[in-house]
Amino acid sequence: MSGMNYSAADDDALVKAARQGELAAFEELVFRHRDQIYARAFSMTRHEQDAVDLSQEAWIKGWQRLTQFQGESSFTTWMTRIAINLCLDHLRKQKRHRIDSIEELDEDSGGVERQMPVVNVNPTAGLERAEMRKKIDDALGQLSAEHRTVLVLHEFEDMEYKEIAKTVGCSMGTVMSRLFYARRKLAALLAGVEL
Repeated sequence: MSGMNYSAADDDALVKAARQGELAAFEELVFRHRDQIYARAFSMTRHEQDAVDLSQEAWIKGWQRLTQFQGESSFTTWMTRIAINLCLDHLRKQKRHRIDSIEELDEDSGGVERQMPVVNVNPTAGLERAEMRKKIDDALGQLSAEHRTVLVLHEFEDMEYKEIAKTVGCSMGTVMSRLFYARRKLAALLAGVEL
């Protein structure tokens, strides 16, 4: 052991120590960032147990692949990408086992969203922050996995269309379409929120 004070060390120092086999350094990284990784997994899967399982799997992969971390992005960004990829694989497997919804079947032709009026709302005015967060979370849960995924990747991960297309394995046009419909449906779902 190096005698390093793990709780006072920055992420880069912890990664370096963990690469040298110091498990306690990696445990400190997990402790610091586990809530964020879980939150991202939950925002994509919308299922508590799946989010727990996938975030734990992400940490295992992170430990196994630590030598591949080049430091070009922050450690949390790197770990978030691992979690996102695991969630996308999980969602793809789920999709193979069921047809998602009429919304998915109609997506290429515009579906029901095309006939919905454009709704402009300011859902945060007059509501307490926690209450609004819950309403948005509930609305996100009503989006299809495909729509929720592109929305999360674009809005929370600040990924560009091209990067999202590569990550989810579809065309940039499909990403743009899904993002448009996801935002529109989310706005419609939040339109009923009392301000």
